[in-house]
Amino acid sequence: MDYRIFPPEGILEATVALPASKSIAVRDIALSFLANNIAAAAPLADTCNDTAVLYGILSGCLPSDGSRVDVGPAGTSMRFLTAIAAATEGVHCLLTGDERMCCRPIGVLVEALRHLGADIEYRGQEGFPPLEIHGHRLDGGSVEVETGVSSQFISALMMSGPLMKQPLTIVFKGNVQSLPYINMTAAMMRHYGIDADVDRDRTVIPAGAYRGAEPLAEPDWSAAAFWYEIAALTAGWVTLAGLKDKSLQGDRFAAGLFERLGVLTEFSDEGAELSATPDLWNNLEADMSDMPDAVPALAVTSVMASIPFRLTGVSVLSHKECDRLQALVGELAKVGAILTIENYGDTLCWDGRRVPVRELPVFDTYGDHRMAMALAPVAVFLPGIVVRDAEVVAKSYPGYWEALQEAGFLLMDPAEPLPQPEQ
Repeated sequence: MDYRIFPPEGILEATVALPASKSIAVRDIALSFLANNIAAAAPLADTCNDTAVLYGILSGCLPSDGSRVDVGPAGTSMRFLTAIAAATEGVHCLLTGDERMCCRPIGVLVEALRHLGADIEYRGQEGFPPLEIHGHRLDGGSVEVETGVSSQFISALMMSGPLMKQPLTIVFKGNVQSLPYINMTAAMMRHYGIDADVDRDRTVIPAGAYRGAEPLAEPDWSAAAFWYEIAALTAGWVTLAGLKDKSLQGDRFAAGLFERLGVLTEFSDEGAELSATPDLWNNLEADMSDMPDAVPALAVTSVMASIPFRLTGVSVLSHKECDRLQALVGELAKVGAILTIENYGDTLCWDGRRVPVRELPVFDTYGDHRMAMALAPVAVFLPGIVVRDAEVVAKSYPGYWEALQEAGFLLMDPAEPLPQPEQ
């Protein structure tokens, strides 16, 4: 479905119930399965499409007959299930996904698991799904892993570590991407009874048994970034119910960057209260390696607020649901902004240059939930923009469009006649 979007008529004032953190929820589901307590994670299945996929697979039996296990577009599920299946005795499956998933690299994780004794074969292009996996108890020991592609490879190995014959040491090779997500995995493993230890160079996971525990669900800071964007562009007031400063999520640090773009945050018993400030910075420079998912919201906000930016540590965005760097360059060109990608794909820049725009933008989303949510608030400056394939938000935030409507945005079918001003 496509939406034509118009902003609220008055000053925005909204209270928003965010979805549960997808990052925490998928780890809760995986760790509950490994603790033989998958039923405890049942309430998390409805968080979004990704959690529904992972819970649906793990709440059944992982096959022992080579049957197909299809994760669709759920990249986290693909990575976590690769390690879980490889380390679980008796599993035999063909792990696959949709067309885009089979173009997303997984070779770093597969080679690490093979080094630890896994039996995994590619059944398509080398380095990519689908994977045929024969699971058994892995040896453990020490393995060096390239950390520049996805922190989820590290998290997948960490969570499977206690199933191995001896302690697992993962040595980080290169600059660590998204270290807060690795720290999140370690903290949640401790919650489930495994004393995981992490520093900047390595993580050490003891062999042992997980224990059942209550899930650690909390509101999603990654989803909050889009409401920070809306607060910045409308200069309105937004309360993000239940959102706390103290969180396992690395994206909480985006609040400090959005303060440079005109949004103040105050935390109260109700959650995070966002309000406008006139003290905007004249440019934004930031290392995004610890919170790359916030880049689309920050980039779009900066362009619409005419604040040049230089965001480094973003190379991982080329391997998301789409190539988000190229997608941001292409879609923000539709509002006249000329973005560039530098440093071999590790830096996204805008120097403030614009070219004239002669038509109302129709934005493509490339099957990517974060592109759809980042582009929708452009309607504040350009009422009547169109966002194509809007249903992609279901991957992480199924209620996003309903929340926009409750905040006063108007969503229309692009085929409908445009609203006419009152005479």
